[in-house]
Amino acid sequence: MGRIRQISQRELRNNSGEIMRQLDQGESFVVTRNGVPVGELSPLRRHRFVSADAAVAAFRGAPRVDFDRLRADLDRAADPDLTPRV
Repeated sequence: MGRIRQISQRELRNNSGEIMRQLDQGESFVVTRNGVPVGELSPLRRHRFVSADAAVAAFRGAPRVDFDRLRADLDRAADPDLTPRV
């Protein structure tokens, strides 16, 4: 994935069709006004159906999950005494 291209508000207005095509192709943009970033344009992730057979095939070679070890790793990473923000 490359660098996110900056475009001016004017470029967005004048070249919206081309920018939309680039969004369709996966490109992202930071929109600027007077040289100051004011927003981001990025493509939406499209949900794709994956069959159960394809999912099983994709993970066939993956290592087994040791759930006790996973839980211990998560407990070490998370602070059990978190105080909720008000």
